Amino acid sequence: MDRLTAMRVFVAVAESGSFSATADKLEMSRAMVTRHVGALEQWLGARLLQRTTRSVTLTDAGETCLRRSQQMLALMDDVEQETSRHDTALRGQLRVTCSISFAYAQLAAALADFLKLHPQLKIDLNASEGALNLVEARIDLAIRISAEPDPALIGRVLAPCASVLVASPAYLAEHGVPQAPADLETHRCLSFANFGKSTWMLRRGDERCQVGVRSQLSANEATALLQAALAGGGVALQPTYLANPHLADGRLRAVLPDWQPPDMAIHALYPSRRHLSPAVRALLDFLVQRFASVPW
Repeated sequence: MDRLTAMRVFVAVAESGSFSATADKLEMSRAMVTRHVGALEQWLGARLLQRTTRSVTLTDAGETCLRRSQQMLALMDDVEQETSRHDTALRGQLRVTCSISFAYAQLAAALADFLKLHPQLKIDLNASEGALNLVEARIDLAIRISAEPDPALIGRVLAPCASVLVASPAYLAEHGVPQAPADLETHRCLSFANFGKSTWMLRRGDERCQVGVRSQLSANEATALLQAALAGGGVALQPTYLANPHLADGRLRAVLPDWQPPDMAIHALYPSRRHLSPAVRALLDFLVQRFASVPW
């Protein structure tokens, strides 16, 4: 059996934790998946996986083999792309991560357009609010919104990320329109659970203020707070990439439009400049161009 194919099958089993799921993904029989893994174990003279009726886990030798196999397969993918003279099509699979709200509002559509240009490429998008370890999760590119990104990562700024205070017309008709930041203290506010839950920082020109807010509903994810605001639940702090369509159609209204929360930036981050694949470089260039002009 081909050892590179066996490595690809082993990596797929290790990532999915299932022989059956790997067989479905690779479109081969479960017996063939088992044969590839068994052949790799025989070649290496070590058991790589512990199999039970409920789970498949890596042995210590399997952990080492997984890491080395991933490196070898990535290197082979790079060699195939970089040495091809007649076929410049991008191939392989990229793993990308970003927040749920940015995936929903912007990135999923951007990736779909990128894949139309590169039909032989595959992208696995992990939309989550957790700060994944890019190396451990084998992430090729992370899109993160922050004022201070992780200094251990390499990155490019894609665009500024402004935020705005919003509420539904129905909520404002019932509870009144805040005229100054201090008025927010008497309103129902919708806050992020992970930061700024009880205090909002606002600026107007050179003026700065912080307001203690009464957070009746908090959530760890922006689209949940957006839906609560649309339902009349209170005043929410939202990124403009998510709120702009609803401000345009009148379902939301800007609150205290002269006052803005501190701006952040949308960063594309990756673990290292070494072995940055042509596919990652192409996606980076595409996203930089995509978000070069606002609004988007």
